[in-house]
Amino acid sequence: MIPESFIQELLHRVDVVDLIDGYVPLKKAGANFAACCPFHNEKSPSFTVSPSKQFYHCFGCGAHGSAISFLMEYSGLGFIDAIKELSHRVGLQVPEDEGRRTHDGPKISGLTEVMARASKYYYEQLKRSEKAINYLKGRGVSGEIAQKFGIGYAPEGGQSLAAAFDDYGAAELQLAGLVGKSDDGRLYDRFRDRVMFPIMNQKGETIAFGGRLLGDGKPKYLNSPETPLFEKGREVFGLPQARAALRDKDTAIVVEGYMDVVALAQHGVGNAVATLGTATTATHVQKLLRQVDRIVYCFDGDAAGRKAAWRALENSLEALPEQKSVGFVFLPEADDPDSFVRNQGTEAFERLIAQAMPLSEFLLRELASHCDMTSAEGKAKLVAEAKPLLGRLQTPLLRLQLVKRLAEASGFSQPEVERLCDLRPIVRAAPARVPRQAPSLLRPLLRLLLQKPELAKGLPLGALAPNSAEARAVGYLCQTILAAGEPTPPYAALLERLRGNEDEGIFREAAAELMQQPFAEEDIDAEFDGVVHRLLEAETRRTFEVLKQKVAKLGLSGLSSEEKQQYVLASTTSGRTTELNRSS
Repeated sequence: MIPESFIQELLHRVDVVDLIDGYVPLKKAGANFAACCPFHNEKSPSFTVSPSKQFYHCFGCGAHGSAISFLMEYSGLGFIDAIKELSHRVGLQVPEDEGRRTHDGPKISGLTEVMARASKYYYEQLKRSEKAINYLKGRGVSGEIAQKFGIGYAPEGGQSLAAAFDDYGAAELQLAGLVGKSDDGRLYDRFRDRVMFPIMNQKGETIAFGGRLLGDGKPKYLNSPETPLFEKGREVFGLPQARAALRDKDTAIVVEGYMDVVALAQHGVGNAVATLGTATTATHVQKLLRQVDRIVYCFDGDAAGRKAAWRALENSLEALPEQKSVGFVFLPEADDPDSFVRNQGTEAFERLIAQAMPLSEFLLRELASHCDMTSAEGKAKLVAEAKPLLGRLQTPLLRLQLVKRLAEASGFSQPEVERLCDLRPIVRAAPARVPRQAPSLLRPLLRLLLQKPELAKGLPLGALAPNSAEARAVGYLCQTILAAGEPTPPYAALLERLRGNEDEGIFREAAAELMQQPFAEEDIDAEFDGVVHRLLEAETRRTFEVLKQKVAKLGLSGLSSEEKQQYVLASTTSGRTTELNRSS
């Protein structure tokens, strides 16, 4: 576990406005800053960042959090990685948890350092290889693009990497997939005489390589093996470099190879990525659709390209949510993205992407191409082959459209297609609804505590009404503040302590309200005293009602001496209240 004190210190040093402005340009909007939300599509800004409270909130989609949350959501980092990234930015050393240190093998951090050193070595070797430079120049790759993608060169020698590492036999080099070992125990470089393409994770760290052979031999392309850093079914090439263009275009173009991505970037098409020598997986689709609303697969028009496209379609079905779309582009024969954009130009390529064949059309065309649509048997086969695909599709509206198209093509009615394909209604669990309650004193109390946490010391927790989510949230917030000790943590630090709490949504709503309507600093103490006074009065009335019911059943003799004192006090207070109400 990372100590809470370290997280508080980290959030104290990081300015959330500076952090977010580095990814999403912010504009001053009163006391806060605003932008169009990076987490959903919108035309007018509803994403607000508070410099005083050091958190952000989107009034459109509800995205909310601290600097840590932003990195986790925007860059897809885990909690620990987000803390490490922020710590690196401000020059803090993350304290290690002794209980989690491993002594049985190389650490992940050690592998990351190994890959970074290898990437630097390959990049430096590119400048010394006329053969590699000529290859890239021949493909139209500029020095600027080569630098953007960190392209390098692995020399021909069997142990060239020994020049970059003091201990060529270190276990980390083999675990990272850089060095192999022959049956007789001889060590050798995995990549030799290849142009090297670093494969980076979303933090921009090199986790693997793809190498393109320059001489004769096979394989033409060689990827790193899977390692503790790298799982090819989860990663795509070029994602960190494409991030800005993905936000701008809201479309991810998936191509087949490294050079396709690089060549498109060279011609101004920056939103292309490539899978890594494997078919597109559902994980790839989910990762991309978290960042864009549309994926277009761009493959060669030959049999291999259509086969790859079909596998991409199959793996997109279950991962495709509502309001997202998938399209397909098949390039002319003998063209790849590089040659097409060179010969036809960027605008022609982007027109192809804009006019991509929708998933539904590709699915029906491909199925129909295997069926004799002039015969009853062929039409029946069409419906039979569509059945397993429709069952995997999780978007009700798209499935309905496909059923209608199938009915038209096959001659069956729509209900018959649904029955033959055994399509049951897609039932989605409704999000838990928080019952609406009349405005209470607890919501302004929450806002007061978030704006000035030290007020928790003066709140009598016994005055909170039981069996209320807001009361539970206030109680938990106060306990968290008091447990943190001195100095009282600001909201951003509290937010991290509240992460995962069952009432986190209530805190988020109260903080959003506070962002819109903060209390005037000079009024906070008086507002708090007024709320506490009304809470105590309400608690007195509740006590009186409970005791009154007990007296009605048992008489005064049924009360303890302490309850009798409470009853007299509450009765007197209630009576005064009643008389006041009557007189008014």
